[in-house]
Amino acid sequence: MTLGQFLKLASLIDSGAEAKDAVASGAVSVNGEVDTRRGRGMVDGDMVEIGGRAARVVARNRRGEA
Repeated sequence: MTLGQFLKLASLIDSGAEAKDAVASGAVSVNGEVDTRRGRGMVDGDMVEIGGRAARVVARNRRGEA
């Protein structure tokens, strides 16, 4: 999953266009550092923050277990 996809999935952003703009403008941080790569691959445990809201990536296996 990419950063742009995760922003939408976690309801931190409403649309792909909004995700693109937010990431490009430097408004999104991953693990405490600004990241301007919308296609950045997310891994289990990554913390994504934007506008005072945050979400953590939790990877699940094919059975839906964390």
